[in-house]
Amino acid sequence: MVFFLVGNGAVCYNGSAEREMVHVIGLGTILNAAGIVAGGLLGMAFGKFLPERVQQTLNMACGVSVLFLGIAGAMEGMLSVQDGALASGGTMMIVGSLALGGLAGELIDLERLFERFGEWLKVKTGNAKEQRFVEGFVTASLTVCVGAMAIVGAIEDGMFGDWSILAAKAVLDLIIVLVMTCSLGKGCLFSAVPVALWQGAVTALARFIRPIMTDAALANLSTVGSILIFCVGLNLVWGKRIRVANLLPAVVFAVIFAFLPL
Repeated sequence: MVFFLVGNGAVCYNGSAEREMVHVIGLGTILNAAGIVAGGLLGMAFGKFLPERVQQTLNMACGVSVLFLGIAGAMEGMLSVQDGALASGGTMMIVGSLALGGLAGELIDLERLFERFGEWLKVKTGNAKEQRFVEGFVTASLTVCVGAMAIVGAIEDGMFGDWSILAAKAVLDLIIVLVMTCSLGKGCLFSAVPVALWQGAVTALARFIRPIMTDAALANLSTVGSILIFCVGLNLVWGKRIRVANLLPAVVFAVIFAFLPL
């Protein structure tokens, strides 16, 4: 039995157990995207009836929730019990991954690419007058895309047709996107697009990615991914202070660090 702590919660699967579900490769990503759309539609339905002060409170509630999701995942990865006392680790990996990832992300300017894609979606979907469309799209996309749950689930889906992890993620994302949509608007609904593209690509390449995702690599990815989710929460509560998209390459460096003799 193997457990992974991820940005959106804990995942458990038995690698040797027979999978009794219907084996349809790619179904997990479809369910996850559908869950996000459902959450967005529900959020739009309820959000229009909420006064601005309630929307602001929901925004704060969502931000605080995301903060603690990130804290829980990061602490789980960094803290351990040794001789009856708490010990921390992974500091070099975290600092190195975030520094190198931030440098790479700034050079590419992923944040701007996300925003430009959001602006394109805004126009193409007939939401040009939606003021917070891009903000909602980028914030929700980062929240539901970052984390080991997306990677592990997509690999299991691609290798074995086991969509159970992504089905669980779909429920979590539905709730997160529902609340976000109430406060940030319909842009959150379209976070289903990058989720479908990202997890679909991992599912398609699962046989090549699986050997790289050792226990150590997944642990590093989960820790750094949780820190990025924490940063998303910071932006929700205190306004945009961190260009989180420009830190996304940090998860790649986190995996690389797992293979270095540190």
